[in-house]
Amino acid sequence: MYVQIRMSQTVCISHKEDVDGISSAALVKAAFKAKSVVLVDYSNIISNLEKLALPNTTDQRIGRIFVCDLGLSKKNEQKFIDIIGTIISNGSKVTYIDHHELRAETAITLKKMGAVLVHSVDECTSVQVYTKFKKKLKTQAAFFAAAGALTDYMENKPVASSIVSRFDKQFLMLEATALSYMISANQNNIEFLSKIVDSLADMKYPHEIEGGFSIVEKYAQKVSNAIKKIEESIVKIDNLAYVQSNLDLSASIIVNSVLGISERTVAMVYKLKDDINCYIISIRGSKDCKVHLGRLVNDIASEIGGSGGGHDKACGAVIPKEKIEEFIRLLNKGIAAIDK
Repeated sequence: MYVQIRMSQTVCISHKEDVDGISSAALVKAAFKAKSVVLVDYSNIISNLEKLALPNTTDQRIGRIFVCDLGLSKKNEQKFIDIIGTIISNGSKVTYIDHHELRAETAITLKKMGAVLVHSVDECTSVQVYTKFKKKLKTQAAFFAAAGALTDYMENKPVASSIVSRFDKQFLMLEATALSYMISANQNNIEFLSKIVDSLADMKYPHEIEGGFSIVEKYAQKVSNAIKKIEESIVKIDNLAYVQSNLDLSASIIVNSVLGISERTVAMVYKLKDDINCYIISIRGSKDCKVHLGRLVNDIASEIGGSGGGHDKACGAVIPKEKIEEFIRLLNKGIAAIDK
């Protein structure tokens, strides 16, 4: 399903599922006065990019497109390259800002086509956006980059740690967590997510978003109620603990709970997305996990007709419904092979 957008001079397409993606969109909107922000997840990146690749008309010309916090996988990277090429050939400038693993060949191809690439696995996307465009941003914008780093567990990275240190840590943690809960509670409400982007772009703190803290309170209660259900449903195998979830909660909250409860080095949660007949998977590793989970998951998912990837200790995948047992088996085997 396509996201309806209003064509404008500057468009930002960004990840809708976490603070880093939402903050990145807000910072781009603030810096470039972007009137159209398209918020997507990994299952509909390509379909929404395809809409942006439609030929420009005189009165609906897209001058510049920012693509933020949307990592690629073996399954979609060639399609992504093709679409970006089409967008550039239509006369639009493209800036791709991300912190997920990116093959060197893909980076070179994007640059040769004329795309501006801002990429580092060492800093979260919102920190990179802020650093790149801070001359166009108000000083307070650093707060939202810090929130992105904190909730992406990248607050100790070189640039992020400098930004985070500017703010009262407790206030930052409160606002960042509240923002994360607002985002998680509204994944099916693009209108409210867009409202969050607009509020942050106007340099409003999360607590100033109308109705926001009421949502946070209700969501926190849901998390509390879900913890016992999660514990009762965990399946533990040799190197992995996993659970299928139908709970209306953020996958990251569930998978982190599984990781903490299970005493395994890797945890996984999967949830069926009926409209694409696939499982959406979230995976986390503890500090004791020796495998780069993003690379392993990218390889496995591509092998069985899905897509996936991410960081060394946090990643995700989209797997065909009928392949879930095979995915679990291969993931468990892959962890064992590297841990030994």
